[in-house]
Amino acid sequence: MSYRSESFLMAGETLKKAFARHGMDACYCATAEEAKEKILSIIPEGSSVTWGGTESMMEAGVIEAVNQGNYEVIDRKSAKTPEEARALYGKIVCADYFLTSTNAFTKDGMLVNIDGASNRVACIAHGPAHVIVLASMDKMCDNVEDAVRRIRTLASPPNAVRVNVQTPCAKTGVCGDCLSPECICCQILVTRYSRVPGRITVVLCGEKLGF
Repeated sequence: MSYRSESFLMAGETLKKAFARHGMDACYCATAEEAKEKILSIIPEGSSVTWGGTESMMEAGVIEAVNQGNYEVIDRKSAKTPEEARALYGKIVCADYFLTSTNAFTKDGMLVNIDGASNRVACIAHGPAHVIVLASMDKMCDNVEDAVRRIRTLASPPNAVRVNVQTPCAKTGVCGDCLSPECICCQILVTRYSRVPGRITVVLCGEKLGF
C-alpha cells in the first residue's frame, strides 16, 4: 500500500463519521472497480435508476452496468422533444435511485455542487428516493469557500468544454466569472444535512474520477 493509499484509507474512515453527522451514509473504496461494485450492490434489481451529468459514474463503468442490468433505466437524453423532456423529468424526480458525482466535498461532511441546467442539483436536494454520490478523494476541500473555488477553477472549465458551450472558460480554460447565456455556473448547492435517513450515500474513491 502506498503512502497516498494509506492516507486515503484513513481519511475515508474520518469522512464516514463526518458525513454521518450531516445525515448522510458514506463508505470508502480504494479503486473505481470496487466503487462500481459497491454502488451496484446498493441498488436492488428492478429499481428505477436515473442520473445527472456525471463523468465519475461514466468513468467507473456504473452507467454502462446499469444500462446492461435488470433495472428500469430512465435516461434523460432519450427525450426527442421539449415536451418529452418535461414528461421524462417527472419520472426522473420520482425515481428510486439517482446517480451523480459531486463537484467537491468538505472535510467536515458537506457536498458542494455548481450546475447550469440545475437538474442535477435539484435531484440531489429533493425528489428521487435515494441519491448515490460517487466522489474521488481529490475533491476533498477544507471548507465550502475552498470547494467553490476548486469547482470554478478546476471543474467548470473542462465541464464547459465537455458540454460544448460558448463561455469564457470554454475558450480560455480559466473561469471568467461570466453571466453568459450558456453559463454552467447558475446554481450553487451546499448539501449541509439530509433530513431523510439513508437517502444520500456517498461512495468515496481512492482513484481519480471526473473533474
